[in-house]
Amino acid sequence: MRHALACLALLLGLGGTALAEPVSLTTDQTRALARAALERGDTGTAIAAARGLLQADPKDAYAYFILSHAHAAQGELTLGRKAAAYAFRHAETTPDKVSAGEQAARLAAAQDRPGLAQIWLRRTAIHVRDPAAKDRMARDYHHLRQVNPVSFNLVTSVRPSSNVNNGADSSLQVIEGIPVTGILSGAAQALSGTIATADLALGYRLRATETGRTTLGLRLYTRHVALSSEAQALAPTLRNSDLSSQVADLALHHVGRAARGTWGAQGAVGQTRSGGQSVYRFVRLGGHRTLPFGQTGAFTFRAAVEDRLSLSGTRYDSTARTFGLSYAYRFQGGDRMALSLGLRDTDAVFRNDMAQTLSLRAAYSPGRPLGPVTLDAAVTLGYEDRPFFRSGLFVVPGGRQDRSALADLTMTFRDWDYAGFVPSLQLRAARTRSNDSRFTTREMSLSFGITSRF
Repeated sequence: MRHALACLALLLGLGGTALAEPVSLTTDQTRALARAALERGDTGTAIAAARGLLQADPKDAYAYFILSHAHAAQGELTLGRKAAAYAFRHAETTPDKVSAGEQAARLAAAQDRPGLAQIWLRRTAIHVRDPAAKDRMARDYHHLRQVNPVSFNLVTSVRPSSNVNNGADSSLQVIEGIPVTGILSGAAQALSGTIATADLALGYRLRATETGRTTLGLRLYTRHVALSSEAQALAPTLRNSDLSSQVADLALHHVGRAARGTWGAQGAVGQTRSGGQSVYRFVRLGGHRTLPFGQTGAFTFRAAVEDRLSLSGTRYDSTARTFGLSYAYRFQGGDRMALSLGLRDTDAVFRNDMAQTLSLRAAYSPGRPLGPVTLDAAVTLGYEDRPFFRSGLFVVPGGRQDRSALADLTMTFRDWDYAGFVPSLQLRAARTRSNDSRFTTREMSLSFGITSRF
């Protein structure tokens, strides 16, 4: 198809001489003219040619792409970014989509708008098929995350579970081998169903220097339960909302460099809801110190104290002190290993909540994927002692002791991404044994989640 370009004198700045008469060019000729003008730095001619193409076809992605680069070369970054957005919208091939999206991301970054650039990278990632290009895009996104003062992270999961209420795996309550209360209520027994969780973290970097970074963070966590029909029949008075919970907190974090390694401190205030009711507010202070060990290993020590204040009465008034030591190591082939030890001491007004807890965790992640799957495996062992525990009318002799084991295997399908988000599956098996059988539990669950590849 041929079309006339009015004022061709504006187009043909080849020798500085304008033509007196308009000249009719084909679309391909006009595109070639626009590209040649852009390559030699004649942005005015490139823009005029691109506009001529758009007069003939307002959805010409190539013309918008020329406009984007020409406006960018003139320092008109907003016009260039908007033209790239139109090129992305109207592009008919995957390579054209990717080129236009990356151009829009570059110009957004040049305007010091890293958040908008991140959005463009995610939109573009939908159309990227080449693994090397995906890795390059992930590196670009990581760089933007470093310079962007605003951070956003959302982790969601849905998992069918054999025990959504952490109920007993037996209908009988036995304390130290002696049956005490007959049949447990349905609500106290293990109930099957589905658990859905969402964990949203928003952050804003208040200050950053070569030696430290201070961030204000908001976290919103919610857990919802849907009981199965069998569970509803076993516990007809129990509602889904009775097993749901929410946590919100506002935290100030600081991370700094030391002579060796890093250190950090944080303070947080928040509130917890459970069963549709506000339960308690809390204040938490904590810190950590990380020290490198060898070429690829590091030790981290953590400590925190949390004070809880009931919103009704004193039922949840307590103070908990936690300590943790972990060691992380990366092997030469890329495999990663982490070992951690945790201690928690809880002093509470309600004596049943007074407890000392010990946990040991070992995690391993192979450096190479197994086909399209990246694996992460972990085993956690725990011991908890509640020395003044009363189960209903009965005092548990010597207190209640629980021993637990948890194993989980997470499979992340990194090649099945959409906009940089990838699906994951987690298989979990948990078992707790207690001298009060009300707290002897087991759970099997398979959860489906979405996480970011970037």
